[in-house]
Amino acid sequence: MDTTASPVVLNGTTLTVGGLIALADGAAVPVTAPEARERAVRSFHAGRRLAATGRLYGRGTGVGAHRAVSVDADDETAHGLRVLRSHAGGAGALLPARQIRAMLAIRANQLLAGGSGIHPGFVDALVEALRLGVHPAVNEYGSVGTGDLTALAQTGLTLLGERPWLDSRPNDPDGADGPTRTGSAPESRPGGGYVAIVGGGGDVPADRGPSDGGSPPADGGSESRPAGTDPASRNPCAPPTELTGGDCAPRGGAPGVRPAGAGTARDGGSPSAGTAAVGVPARGGRSPARQTHAARSGPGSRPLPAPVVLRPGDALALLSSNALALGQAALGWHEVDRSLRATHAVAALALAAVSGSAEAYAAPVHDLRPYPGAVRAAGEVRRLLGLPDRPEGSGRRIQDPYGFRAFPQVHGCALDAAERLREVVEVEINCPSENPLLALDGTAAHHHGGFFAAPLGHALEAVNLTLLQTAQLSAARLAALGDPGLTGLSAFLAAGPASSSGTMILEYTANSALAELRACAAPASVGHAVLSHGLEEAASFAGQAARQTLRAARAYRTVLGCELVAAVRAARMHPVPPSVAAFTVAAAALPDGTDDRPLTGDVTAAAELLPLLAQL
Repeated sequence: MDTTASPVVLNGTTLTVGGLIALADGAAVPVTAPEARERAVRSFHAGRRLAATGRLYGRGTGVGAHRAVSVDADDETAHGLRVLRSHAGGAGALLPARQIRAMLAIRANQLLAGGSGIHPGFVDALVEALRLGVHPAVNEYGSVGTGDLTALAQTGLTLLGERPWLDSRPNDPDGADGPTRTGSAPESRPGGGYVAIVGGGGDVPADRGPSDGGSPPADGGSESRPAGTDPASRNPCAPPTELTGGDCAPRGGAPGVRPAGAGTARDGGSPSAGTAAVGVPARGGRSPARQTHAARSGPGSRPLPAPVVLRPGDALALLSSNALALGQAALGWHEVDRSLRATHAVAALALAAVSGSAEAYAAPVHDLRPYPGAVRAAGEVRRLLGLPDRPEGSGRRIQDPYGFRAFPQVHGCALDAAERLREVVEVEINCPSENPLLALDGTAAHHHGGFFAAPLGHALEAVNLTLLQTAQLSAARLAALGDPGLTGLSAFLAAGPASSSGTMILEYTANSALAELRACAAPASVGHAVLSHGLEEAASFAGQAARQTLRAARAYRTVLGCELVAAVRAARMHPVPPSVAAFTVAAAALPDGTDDRPLTGDVTAAAELLPLLAQL
């Protein structure tokens, strides 16, 4: 990642969606606030004190339906490792680096809020992974909106050194929002995709400094010792006396890992150009374990986070979060918000192109029903067209079709829903969600259901529904732009013989994308799940709703791109094209000409213009 980029401070309380997006994109570097790390240290010691006074769920007991099954004190670390291994059962396509980096940043920030009892070395390793530009392999399916258990278990095993890190830098052939490909064993492949780089790194564990996070326990005890001298720190599956001999590969080697340049088990040859492979799992080999600094520092390698030492209570504390769904929701919000802002410019240009009436956008209309989104939508159209708050009726008609006349009301709902989603995401990424939630003073442990992601799921579904409705108005404006009765221009904005099709096909393309939006608008929360012997008899399916938002955002860009192509063409065909910034910017970038020709390139160029139009 670019280490010259601006820092984003992780302190457990003030992370914004904007800062999170910058971290996900590698446009910023994470910095841990010292006071927040000290809070995590206090939380760790609070967990130890509470565990000494009675059983804590997931530490002194099994998980899920095994909540009443006791775990012996000397088996708690091994129990945590079994929890991580057994829960790392995700399936489906590997998710893009951008989504996983967002997840890592969120989980680190949540843990810095305190209350988890996890060892702060996990926070250090999560932040280090972001800084170094590596991420764990995480599969698409596994969460039902009550904690991203499989994704975080896969992350936990990677932090321990049992699974390989992936390079966040190679190009993702399937785009920033979609899954990359199916499979669970990362390999370099021709045409792009992820490259596995061997797990582990260096002789100093990630929990640098005192072995238990810095400050001595409040009860006066201390386990502080120089980094690397704790016997447990010599093996990621500590304590070594309990978990050696088959559970963990020896630290000096990595069975099943090929050296750099040796190709992969599947393709039998060298990695594709530009993939910077250090090593990949061989077919049938065991998971890569920790490697020494010397073993990982050859040509083509890169620094990696050192494996973290697992301690009692760490496993469940890491898993108790919807960090992946929140990361996907934040990325979805970012795309939706940008497109919604661009819609103001596109709709204003379309209104000008059909000589529509500005009366529907007058401030007095919206002052009477002061919904924030509608007021904003109307005001933005007036601003972009250079109109006063009380514009006079200057259109061809007394009333325009709904695509123009009801735009503030419909689009305003999408603006309000997007703002609500941002608020929910920023609450969730700045608070602890762990179960049990530990008081920092070590006096109480609260077993609760705060990990149930109902607020997030419903906020996402509102965005998906309202995005569909404003997309339907965009398609309606597209159809209006091709109607001679409304524009006074040729049918479908065509030139040449009367049978010319012009922009006719864009209505089909837009409605094809609308079908995807309709599918994404089906509420995920109507689903139902009864899991773990009936103990968990409901689910929010927030992760599914977040993936729907990501897909809907892509489809919406296509619909809006189609409208923009038609609006620019219609404006060009006017004797006096409108003097508005949106037209100036778009006309300079989009191809001209009205002859019948393929319009795929036009729509693609229009969609790529949307971020620029959002800034007008």
